[in-house]
Formats: sequence, C-alpha cells, structure tokens
Amino acid sequence: MLFDLDGTLLNTLDDLADSMNASLKRFGFPPHPADTYRYLIGDGLRNLVLRALPVQNRDEITINKIATAEVEEYGRNWANKTHPYEGIPELLDALTDKRISICILSNKPDDFTHIIVKKFLSKWKFAAVQGQNNETPVKPDPTGANQITQRLGIAPADFLYVGDSNTDMQTANAAGMFPIGVLWGFRPAGELIEAGAKVLIERPQDLLNLV
Repeated sequence: MLFDLDGTLLNTLDDLADSMNASLKRFGFPPHPADTYRYLIGDGLRNLVLRALPVQNRDEITINKIATAEVEEYGRNWANKTHPYEGIPELLDALTDKRISICILSNKPDDFTHIIVKKFLSKWKFAAVQGQNNETPVKPDPTGANQITQRLGIAPADFLYVGDSNTDMQTANAAGMFPIGVLWGFRPAGELIEAGAKVLIERPQDLLNLV
C-alpha cells in the first residue's frame, strides 16, 4: 500500500499555510487564508510558490526568493500544528498486523519527508519513504512510484495507492496502481473522481475493507 503524506496521513495544512504566509509577508506580498492552501499545495514547492504569488509577480527571481524563504520558514514551523488524522494510527496498526507493506510517496522535498515521518510516524515500519529530489520528478509523474515498486520487487498492479488529490489519482493510474481517494484530506470528491479514483473512502478504517 502506497500512501501520500500531506492530506492523507498527516494534516499539515496549518503549518504549510503559516510558513508560506510568513514567506510572502517577508517580501511584501499578501497572505492567504489557511483554507485556500488546500488548493495551492500538493504539487511540490515551486508550484506552491507560483500559486501563492500574485500573477504579476511570478518571475523567476521572485519565485526563487520566496521558495528559499519558504524552506527556511517551514524548517522552523513544520511541527507546530501538524498531526496524524484521526484514525490513522489505528489504520497503520491494523495494516502492520496484517503484514501489509506500507510505503509513503510525497511531493515534499525528500529531507523534509523523512524528518516529518520520523517525528510523527516513527512507531510504524515503512518499506519505503520517498520525497521529491533532483532525480525524481514531482507527482503526477509516476517515476517515484515506479522506483518504489522496483525497490520492493512488487508489481504495480498489487499496490493500492491512497491519496487525497487529483495529483495522487493521476500518479496511481500512470503507475498502474489501484487509486483510492480519501475524503478527509485537502480536496473534494469530484476532483478525485474526475482524476480517476476507483474508490472513495470517508474514514481511514474504511480502507481495511479493501485489503
């Protein structure tokens, strides 16, 4: 089973919003309401910065300045409000008891991905944890998912891919995995269905009915 991280296992919305707003305000740009970030995050750091900036300020120099500031701000704020969603610890316990391999693929930078998983999810053993790096394009490119299947020696068709956004559903389909959309995350049901979700679930424990 391959999980997305933000919006699927962990509610990271407030820390991401606070960090980006601090980065924007540092350079005199207007902040956004926290809930707006549901639709800004999920496709990597560059895309987050691009979407958060005013249209007239989306030049390379400004994007790079805000991206650098965001890395600094998030490095200070990533653990302030982040927490596992209700029911996730019980789900991971049950999957571990069933001896199902569990993995994480995130569009967060790889170093942040490992730090956050160690902080909030260290109780469970993941067969693979991978974020975005220079060798791996961001999702929905399936390269990261394919790398995990190859590392584990498990066919893509034997993976359930669990995520909360259109990016995740597109990644799952491109990688040949079974896409499951979660409704407790950042994006609505319609987006997940349109992007190719085969099943939608409302609670983490609903996933156990599929394994």
